[in-house]
Amino acid sequence: MSITTATTKERILDAAEELMLAKSFHSVGLNEILSAVKVPKGSFYHYFTSKEQFGAELIRHYVTEATAYKRRLLLTEEMDPNPLERLTAYHNGCIAKMLENQCQPACLVIKLSAEVANMSDDMRSVLADGMAEWRGIFEEIVREGQTKGVMRADIDPAAAGSLLHDYWLGAMQRTMVQRNVASLRTATAFIREYLAA
Repeated sequence: MSITTATTKERILDAAEELMLAKSFHSVGLNEILSAVKVPKGSFYHYFTSKEQFGAELIRHYVTEATAYKRRLLLTEEMDPNPLERLTAYHNGCIAKMLENQCQPACLVIKLSAEVANMSDDMRSVLADGMAEWRGIFEEIVREGQTKGVMRADIDPAAAGSLLHDYWLGAMQRTMVQRNVASLRTATAFIREYLAA
């Protein structure tokens, strides 16, 4: 694949991500996406066979970038050698981003999960794989915290990783519905207290 081809495909995916965060998967048409990147309709079908296949690629593209971001912030000691402090800083950064966005969704996975999970098994599968990877990141940070003695040794890291992931996603949903970050602040405080050694 040439650099030009890859760039055009990524431009389409990046433009669609922004549009779908503002609207929804169903309400964004192909013409709107293609107008945003100024490419002809034929270019879309050069890269994607259907809107559903495009949706799966879009989610995969987003999950790949979001996973790299989470790994960099949560699993890199340079950010902070203490994994509990790193996790708290990550949560506080998410809260700041939600405030900056006036509690509008900043995560495409949260935004599209309910909309497309029953519509497309391919999109649902990509979402499920992404969520599993994110739970794994939380599991890793719990293991690191236990090894360093800053997180409880009496909890199972895999179960704790799932709890952290699911609780945080639920708090994000409430934040979007209630248009305030109180539930995220509560989640941050609970997670810290739950994990601390």
